[in-house]
Parts: sequence; C-alpha cells; structure tokens
Amino acid sequence: MLRTAVRQVFGVALRIFFRRIEIVGLDHIPASGPLIFVLNHPNALIDPVFLLCLAPRPVSFLAKAPLFKTPVLGWLVRAFDSIPVYRRQDEAGEVDNQDTFRRARALLERGQAVAIFPEGTSHSDPRLKPLKTGAARIALGTALDGLQIIPAGLYYDDKASFRSDALVVYGEPFLVPRAALDERGEAGADEVHALTRRIEQALHDVTFQADQAEVLALIARVSRIFAATSESPWSLADGFDLRRRMIAGYNQLRAADPAAIAAIQARVARYERDLAALGLAPEHYGPADFSLGGSLRYAGRSAAALLLLLPLALLGTALHFPAYWITDLLAWRIARGDQDMPATIKLLTAMLLYPLSWAALGVVLGLQLGPLAGLLAGLVLAPLSAAAALRFWERFASVGAAARGLLMFVTRRNTLARLHADRLAIRAAIVELARRMR
Repeated sequence: MLRTAVRQVFGVALRIFFRRIEIVGLDHIPASGPLIFVLNHPNALIDPVFLLCLAPRPVSFLAKAPLFKTPVLGWLVRAFDSIPVYRRQDEAGEVDNQDTFRRARALLERGQAVAIFPEGTSHSDPRLKPLKTGAARIALGTALDGLQIIPAGLYYDDKASFRSDALVVYGEPFLVPRAALDERGEAGADEVHALTRRIEQALHDVTFQADQAEVLALIARVSRIFAATSESPWSLADGFDLRRRMIAGYNQLRAADPAAIAAIQARVARYERDLAALGLAPEHYGPADFSLGGSLRYAGRSAAALLLLLPLALLGTALHFPAYWITDLLAWRIARGDQDMPATIKLLTAMLLYPLSWAALGVVLGLQLGPLAGLLAGLVLAPLSAAAALRFWERFASVGAAARGLLMFVTRRNTLARLHADRLAIRAAIVELARRMR
C-alpha cells in the first residue's frame, strides 16, 4: 500500500513538472518473469522515479548506499524495495557488494524486476560513461532460464527546467546466456565482459551520443528548425529518431566534408542571431500562417479562456509564487552548478512547499469562516488555483508569442518572410546533405 501511494503521488508530480512525457516500447516489457532494466543516468533521482512510477510492473532499484542514510530520501528508497550499492568513492576504500548481488538475485529468482544504472553515476556528459560490470555479474550469477535484459533510454529536452519534456525509450529485450559459475556463484571474467559489452550496445541503441556537448547542442537547434517546418506536430519520439539520424550524418560528414558542417553551423548561427534580435523562436509563424479571420478567431478564443481563468489564476499565482521562488532558489543554491541535481531538488522541494501553502490557506480561511471552509480551501480551492495559474500563464505565453508574430507580420512582413525563407533553406540544405551521404 505504501509503495502504491508513493508511486501515485510521484506520478502526479512528474506529470506536473514535465509538460510532455512520452513512453516508447512498452510492448517490449513482459508482464511477468525475471527482468533486469538497464538505464542511462542523466538526471539524478528523477531517472529512477520515472521507471518506478511509469513502468507497467513493480521495479526494485540498485541505489547508491549514501541515499539510504539521507533524511526523506532514505525513507523513499526503502519504500520502493531498493537495494544499496557500495561504491569506493562513497566508502573511502574497498567495498564488498556480495550481499547486494545476493539480494538482487533473490528478487530475480522470485520472478521480479530489478533496475540498474550500469554507468554508476548521474552525469551530463555527451556520451555514456564506461559501464560497471555489476549488471552483468548479477544477471549471469542467477543462472536463470528466461532472464531478460531490457535497455531503457531516458531523454530530457531541458532536464533542469520546470515544464520541459521527457521521453522514455524501452529497447528490444535480450536473453541472458547461461554461464559456468565458480564456488562463489560468479561467472568468469570473459563472460562478464562480453555481457557488459552487449548491455553497452543495447544502451547505445536507445540513446543518442556525441563526442562533444556542442555537437548535441547543434543537433538540438537544427531539430527545432525541422520541427518548425513540419506540417503536423511532432512527437518526442519523432524528434528522438531525427536526432539519432542527424548524429549519424554528422559523424559521416565530419570525416568526408567538414566544410559542409561549418557552412551549416554558420547559417544556423546567423539565423538564430536574427531571431534573437527580434525576440522570436525557431517556431515562429510565417507570412502564410496569418489571416484576418484566423487571427480574430484566435484572439477571441484566447481572450475568453484567459478571462475565464483569471480570478482563480490570480489566487493561484499569489498563493504559490513564494513556494515557486523558494524552490527555484534552493535548487540552484544546493546544486551549485551541477546540472544533474536541480530537477530533483525542485521536485522534492515543491512536493513539500506546495502542500504547506495549501494547508496555510486552509488554516487562515478555517479560522475566519469555519473548519469546513478551511478544509475545502486546502483540499480543493488551493490545488485548483494552482492548476488554473499554470494553465493561465502558459496560455498567456502562447498568446504573447502569437502577438509578436502578428506584429511582425503587420509591421515587418518582408523581414518575417526572409526569416521563414531562411528556415526553409536551412532545412533544404541539410536534406540535400543527407541525400548526398545516403
């Protein structure tokens, strides 16, 4: 019951923190039987929460031992039947994880699912870190028939930001081969390293990587241009697939035609400078997107929606802004430049401060209007006002972007047309490069 309750609460928190969450490959996960998930690790405690809350079956994680001694976090990791892993950098010396492996194997032998981050640490590097051998040793040491490993790739478009997007990609499962075990129940080094290489390749297939972070940044910027020129909205999975193909093309071009890459980079940089000077984003509208009737209808719908939400949104903004500000301040103060930690700190802090804000409203109104009014205010009015404020300000931002585009259309139509043509030209140039490289 505790595990279910925690999953539900964190599942709701994830859906609020991230604007869009997509999950690909759920059909790859068997409904029963022993299973090991192996995942990349870009976003601290957000990563395991995704699998714990959104996987179609219960999962037990191997988690670093210090978490079990941390207030609140220790309670949470125990609630999910996590297993401590002892690392040299945490213990300041040699470590023995035999008990960890024994407990993980016991879960697998009972037909349960275990999840492991084989990189051993969360990071923001553009490539996977060298994998530890623990996942392979656990898998081979079970000597189970039918034990499967499923790679899972976690991708965030802006992992430290509230209301960004997140994607989970489950890859094809593969069976763990049988191996001869020694008297300690351990497989030989050759078998362990072979399975570790197989796990690494499986993770490569569900992530995208580059030699430099600047390359991933360029690919992200170009993919926004492609998405902006698409006739229909893209899913996160579409964008993920495009970026993987772009990275493959970049790697080929870097060896075959580096001048072509430099030319594309220069065009993208020039285009983005022009956008920044005008306060536009790559998703800006083109001249053909505007019409008098369409603009009037959009303005009418938006005004009606904003006016309808306004009273509750104002309450929600006033009530929640202090918690929002404190959450953001604490995240960056505690993280101290570590890009892996802010989202975790924001999520945990918000889950504490926002309910406290609701309770405060309930107490104040309860003292003035009675206990029933206070209860309704804390349990109904406050959460509704938070949802209204979030919806209001997101709609307000969309209306603002549309208004800037309309102003450009009216006052600087030629400039808007040039930017639209530049965007199409960049896309066409990249498509032509792809055609040449096949």
